[in-house]
Amino acid sequence: MKSISAICLLCCMLLSSCNLIHGCNKLKHNFYEETCPNAESIVLAGVKKAQHQEARLPASLLRLHFHDCFVQGCDASILLDDTTNFKGEKTSVPNNGSVRGFEVIDQIKSELEKTCSGVVSCADILAIIARDAVVLSGGKAWKVLLGRRDSLTANRTASNQFIPPPTSNVTTLIAKFKAVGLSAKDMVTLSGAHTIGQARCTSFSQRLYNQSGTAKPDPTINKGFLQSLQQLCPQAASAGSSNFLAPLDLRTPTHFDNRYYLNLQAGKGLLNSDEVLYTTPGFTRKYVTKYGCDQEEFLDSFRKSMIKMGNIKPLTGKKGEIRHNCRFTNSGL
Repeated sequence: MKSISAICLLCCMLLSSCNLIHGCNKLKHNFYEETCPNAESIVLAGVKKAQHQEARLPASLLRLHFHDCFVQGCDASILLDDTTNFKGEKTSVPNNGSVRGFEVIDQIKSELEKTCSGVVSCADILAIIARDAVVLSGGKAWKVLLGRRDSLTANRTASNQFIPPPTSNVTTLIAKFKAVGLSAKDMVTLSGAHTIGQARCTSFSQRLYNQSGTAKPDPTINKGFLQSLQQLCPQAASAGSSNFLAPLDLRTPTHFDNRYYLNLQAGKGLLNSDEVLYTTPGFTRKYVTKYGCDQEEFLDSFRKSMIKMGNIKPLTGKKGEIRHNCRFTNSGL
């Protein structure tokens, strides 16, 4: 009996230890239930406020989570500012002038710190924000797994290497998604995030004038769509015109639906990395067609792939830290 009691005592101690280090390093839905029960409602209020201020912001906030998870995992490394002795990911080629919404993160983090200081990680804020951005744009909700901690550093080199550029072909896209544990289907599904948001002329101008070094437009672009883009993004770019914006989904740029996939089938995908999903014969075309025919299938698949992406190498337990300011580590780097 004594041995049984001792084993029971040991089990209780182990369970207690697991709770102290956030559920034995596993993410879970109700992670802040006791420590910050209003965390998700505070984040939602912040995203709603941002959307009210600018309709484009939900897409920008969703992109932040993508670009974060592809580098070192979902650890909020993308939020770290450069300092005199540290270069973060914000100025990497895929992020510089592209990712935005950092002030929204600051505001939400500030509200969370007032309510439960040092409890909710910046990495979890990014994950919750991504879900809320989709839902507020018309997509389906999912329960966000929580318990991530924040990185102590960032990796500018990895940001340049692992985030797929807008000029990518299907082979490159599949390889870069596979490198972080996501399948080809996940890639086609998550590309559907481009059903909302905008992109700068610099992201797609090569398709308009010099596709693959041919000095000719991409022949897969719908002619009327091509002409409208050439008017927006002239070849002899005037000062600032390279930063003009075009919607990633020309039909419903602020609504999360399956129009993105229908656009691809009509030759109206904006980025090269979008259109090749349909113009390349094989697996990716199959899913573009499938999602174009069935919006419910796309929305269900999207939330599943988002949960999967959110589980890319999270820091849990005693790894990393909970930053008080998402732009800097607690030691200030």
